Amino acid sequence: MAEEIESHANVPEHAAADAHRRARHRKNPVRRARTAAPAKPSAPRVDARPAASKKDRVVKPLRSLVVLTMVGGLVATVAIPAFAAGAGAVAEEPVTIQQMAVDDAQTFVAASDANATQLSRESYSATTAEEIDKKKAEEAAAERARQMAKLATASSRSIPVNIALTSPGTGEVRWPLLNFTKGRGLWDSGYHQGVDLLAPAMTPIYAAAAGVVKVSQESYGGYGVAVSIDHVIGGQQVNTLYGHMTYGTRQVAVGQSVAAGQLIGMVGSTGSSTANHLHFEVHINGSVVDPWAWLQANAG
Repeated sequence: MAEEIESHANVPEHAAADAHRRARHRKNPVRRARTAAPAKPSAPRVDARPAASKKDRVVKPLRSLVVLTMVGGLVATVAIPAFAAGAGAVAEEPVTIQQMAVDDAQTFVAASDANATQLSRESYSATTAEEIDKKKAEEAAAERARQMAKLATASSRSIPVNIALTSPGTGEVRWPLLNFTKGRGLWDSGYHQGVDLLAPAMTPIYAAAAGVVKVSQESYGGYGVAVSIDHVIGGQQVNTLYGHMTYGTRQVAVGQSVAAGQLIGMVGSTGSSTANHLHFEVHINGSVVDPWAWLQANAG
């Protein structure tokens, strides 16, 4: 029997290569797998926030529910009355809450005869109690003057007066009244700088001498309606004063020149007076003199 020798020559080329590779593979030492080191246990994570208790988990939802309930109640409180006001009628078109509020708003209707009044500065010029009292006193005095002027006008109609009438005489000094009764004289019954010549109301009063009118007023202190005239008589400065005339009867103005015996006013009882009379004064060079004695010595 012939001995069969296995020869690489009779093996296919790729088979020989495979056997060679297996042989080489067996000769290589087997590498052992490296055992992994055991992992170090990590410390457990600690949560900084405390764990919510069961009570907190229940309270928070209840609190939110209460807040929502309160908000809903406020909305209902505002909205329900507005809707209820318009619930009785069926609107033809949608109406907003604002429109309903305007419809139900209260209105004020002024009277048809009401008139707007504009205040002027003159109506409220007084700002203190003293100014108000003073203004009232002035208004009262003006009203009395108007009333007395009306009375004087009525009296003048009943008593004929000749405006062109002059005091009789030819002297430089004339009597200021024609018919009178002598009353108080100089310094009689206290402080009195003149003489009172009693006469009925509206009796004509004349200038005692020629001169220039210094004062002519409806209210001249206690003299009431008064006229004062400056004269030059015998080289002396003479001033005569006529007080308590009737309102509205003055016939001369300040600065006017008058003649002796010229009509200047009418007897009355204005100012500090209790009866109709003429208060007559005479001042010579600034000094008070007895007017009665001066008239008796110079009038003619």
